[in-house]
Formats: sequence, C-alpha cells, structure tokens
Amino acid sequence: MVVSGWGWRAEMTDILVLGERGQVARALRRVLPDDGSAIFAGREVADLSRPGTVQGLIQRTRPKVVINAAAYTAVDKAESEPELAMAVNATGPGAAARAAAEVGAAFVHYSTDYVFDGEAARPYVETDPTAPLGVYGRTKLQGEVAVVQANPRHVILRTAWIYGADGGNFVRTMLRLAAEREEIGVVDDQRGQPTFADDLAAVGAHVAESLSSDDRPELYGIFHAAGSEDLTWCGFARAIMAASAARGGPSCRVKAITSADYPTPVRRPADSRLSSDRLRTVHGIAPGSWRYGLDTTLDRLLVEPRNDGATR
Repeated sequence: MVVSGWGWRAEMTDILVLGERGQVARALRRVLPDDGSAIFAGREVADLSRPGTVQGLIQRTRPKVVINAAAYTAVDKAESEPELAMAVNATGPGAAARAAAEVGAAFVHYSTDYVFDGEAARPYVETDPTAPLGVYGRTKLQGEVAVVQANPRHVILRTAWIYGADGGNFVRTMLRLAAEREEIGVVDDQRGQPTFADDLAAVGAHVAESLSSDDRPELYGIFHAAGSEDLTWCGFARAIMAASAARGGPSCRVKAITSADYPTPVRRPADSRLSSDRLRTVHGIAPGSWRYGLDTTLDRLLVEPRNDGATR
C-alpha cells in the first residue's frame, strides 16, 4: 500500500509522540486520533538532551507505543555541536527506548539515509554496511544502536529528504529564494528520494498501530521508508518552481551546479536512495511519490491561504 492520496487515519490508542513542532510530529497530529489517546510531548516536558525528563514522562503515561519524532537535524551545525547532536540523536533516544521497554511499550524511531556514504550506486537495503560522513549521520547511527540495545520491541524507520508545509525544509527554502532572486544554483550530483512528511507520519502511525496489537517478531527491526521516486536536488528544485508557478506562486530559474560549486562543512552522500521493499512486504505500507506530496504541500502554502483570505 502506498500512502500518498490514501486518506488513512489511525485508530489506535495510548500512543506517546516525542516531539511536537517538527515536520513529522505536526503531520502525526493529522493521522493520529484527536480524542486524547495520542499524547504529544514537546521539549518543554520531554527534552531528549535531558533524558530524565523523557523517562519520567514515559513512566507516568505508560503508553502502548512511543514514537520518537524529535531529532537534531542541522547537518552542518552538528559539526560544531557534536555533544548536543549526540544527546538528542543517540543518548536521549536510547534512554527513551529503555524507559519504554520498562513499561512494556514498543518504540518507533525515525532515522536517516545519512547513515550511508552514498557510494553503493543503487538503493540501499537495511542490511547494507553503514558509513556516515559527518557528525549528524554518526549520531543518528549511534541512536539506532542505542535503541536496538535498549528495547527489543523497536522499529527504526530510515527516511530521506523530508518536506511538507510545516517547519523548515527544501521546498520552503526554494520558495523563499524564488521570491528573492531571478536565478539560483542547486546541486545536480546528489540523488535521493524526497519524502512527504504526511506519508512518513502515516507510515509511523500505521506501524505503531500494528505493534500495539501484534507481537510477531518480523514486525520489528530496521526498515527503510523513503519516497517512491528519486531525483537530484536540482531536479526537485525545478519541479518545485514549475508547480509553484502553476499556482501563481514565486518561481525562478534553476541552474545545475556541482557539490564542489557549493561547498558545505559536511560532504553529503552522492546517492542515498533507499529501498522500501521490506517495509512494504512486512507492514504493507510505504511512502508514495514526491509528486503528490509536492502538490499537496504547495496547495497548503500557496492556494489555501489565498482562498481563506478571499472568503473573509
């Protein structure tokens, strides 16, 4: 089952989401029950850099499933803040997974394609060797290890290039730059899979619902959950511009450049495609194409606000 366009909503109860303001957490609000059975905990009450706050919350609420949608995601900044990245991406999730195990809860944790170096020249599968290129990827990998060691009832969802109408992401950055410039340069030698935040949330909620009522061993482990179509950052930027222009939104020319033309503190994987076949086979679900997600995102950002204004 492909998520995009499905319109699915979870029916499970007793779920605790760590994270409240990020893209995936906000999308989880749209698919999880709104009857009070799903609890969202922001950093004020559950801060992964202070594991005791998270452990205490899990012990008090005693959920059936914990979904960790919180993370340190500033790839370049992590190089200068390795201790904070380690706390949020590794130590904190490990402590949360352990606390979940102590109350009998399963643990769903989001990870990243950046645990790989991008040298495989094919979509990665879950058993491929990992080789992160920077602090962000290393701390996310260490988080995976910590979760696996802390709670045998874990599902780790590696994903990639998350975008949506909420928070900071590539789509919103491209729209901002398009409003400011006539031309932008975007790297055309890094390939991956844009993943719609709502799709990723639906996958996490679906998995959590399964784990709340089914304890088969094959449901647990590491799974890849990335969009079903791949392209380069430049290709995605051009698609964003075309779709925005069609809605009367900002648009500009996109020039293809190389990674060498746009140096960053951390080298990105050149080809971080992920195969979601195992997730689809075991859990019967996987994220859909970036095309539907992009249309939905731009409708929310460009069309719906305009329509709301016209009716007031």
